[in-house]
Amino acid sequence: MFNIVLHQPEIPQNTGNISRTCAVTGTHLHLIKPYGFELSERTVRRAGLDYWPKLNLSEYSGLDEFFKLNPNANIYYFTTKADKNYAQVQYKPGDFLMFGKETAGLPEWLIKENYAHSVRVPMLDWARSLNLSNTVALALYEALRQNGFDGLEEQGELTGRSEEGLY
Repeated sequence: MFNIVLHQPEIPQNTGNISRTCAVTGTHLHLIKPYGFELSERTVRRAGLDYWPKLNLSEYSGLDEFFKLNPNANIYYFTTKADKNYAQVQYKPGDFLMFGKETAGLPEWLIKENYAHSVRVPMLDWARSLNLSNTVALALYEALRQNGFDGLEEQGELTGRSEEGLY
């Protein structure tokens, strides 16, 4: 339903956590190189656990290839440099939510060219940023919430067991 784009991710655990979030929500994950790790690294796959085979993943050599292969993408650029609150956007199925690398965010030229579609997560003024995997999760779940969690299971079920035995 949605697309998460990571531009030059650096921390394998973040990418692994994000891959798991994408897998369990049916979200397409797009990774733009270079990475700060090998995608085959154990830490990436361990964070994704047994969800990795269910992940819809695309990789790109750079931004040029990403834009060439997704020419009509409606993209929201997540950055601490925007003045629009991410929760004020009306997300539509198929939208792309793009995030930058952990140490530098998205390139400033990209934000300037797309400022009308740049959004931020509110936080205290002294804070540099939130953790990347946390930011992706809250942004994606806001988009999913706005669209009624379409296709996702919303109700759990007790198993009838606890550590002490049956409930």
